[in-house]
Amino acid sequence: MLFRVLPRPFYPSHLRLVSLARFATSVNSGSTGNHAEYCRALVQRHDYESYLSSYFYPRTLQPGYFALKAFFLELAMLPETVSNSMIGKMRFQFWRDAISALGEDIPPRHPIVLALHEASKKSNLQRYHLKRIIDAREDELNNPSYRTVASLTAHAESTYSTLLYLLLSLSNLPDVSGSLSHAASHLGIAQCFTVLLRALPFHASYGRLVIPADIAAKHGLRQEEVYRNLRTHEMVINGLDDAVYEFAIAANDQLLTARSMFEKQEMKIPPEAMPVFLSGIPVSLYLSRLEKVNFDIRHPSLQTKDWRLPWRVWRGYHKQMF
Repeated sequence: MLFRVLPRPFYPSHLRLVSLARFATSVNSGSTGNHAEYCRALVQRHDYESYLSSYFYPRTLQPGYFALKAFFLELAMLPETVSNSMIGKMRFQFWRDAISALGEDIPPRHPIVLALHEASKKSNLQRYHLKRIIDAREDELNNPSYRTVASLTAHAESTYSTLLYLLLSLSNLPDVSGSLSHAASHLGIAQCFTVLLRALPFHASYGRLVIPADIAAKHGLRQEEVYRNLRTHEMVINGLDDAVYEFAIAANDQLLTARSMFEKQEMKIPPEAMPVFLSGIPVSLYLSRLEKVNFDIRHPSLQTKDWRLPWRVWRGYHKQMF
């Protein structure tokens, strides 16, 4: 079997942003607790798996963790909350200006920005990484599909991998050998690929095919056929299972490479860094579930939460493995 070598993946499908107006309104009071609570509530509502991982961060780092995750979520969901690309560009420009203002110590009164400002005073959060995520998400607004695996890999490095770099920076961890950042790079790519696999039905409902075009073309998978028939399990979609299989292999290869960074040097993940790498556990679990249904992306079992996830996250943390 494909993944038998693994001990045996965050992220939910991209969803419309649900209003958190109660928290946003209270932010005007200037209370740090309100900023943190807004971010925490956003992550809890839209990213259950990241919310589980938050418990393994020291309490002093949790506000910064939720700030970074909320920032990432806000940008990921932005295309689904704007009516046209021009408004989307304006929103992305707001975020660029907001991140620039962090360095000038005059952040705009937005709960996520204020939470990021608090975190940046305690940790070395490089604004370059924050802006890199913004730029990549804006590119995605203009070009939601990817022609090649290589172009998608570059996008994944600019989004998911970069978020992991920021989380490592949050903990102020030394990375003399570069193993942590190298592993985070590959894990972020695996996470991105898996998120897209999980969100494939959602994107297909909007006429988007998130499997790279080179994989789709190789297996004769057509976007129009996916859009028409994906919601109907009885309809055969030529090439879908084979394309999903190849895309899953690419995700799994990145996950294995991330793990190998520590195996090659016969070292364990530092306990302070382990919460960052817990994001690999949902990736591994989803790929395992996908394999069990023979890469049938429409199988009903893939649309439910994995009841094993909380226990696997707890075990992964204490055994220092993902």
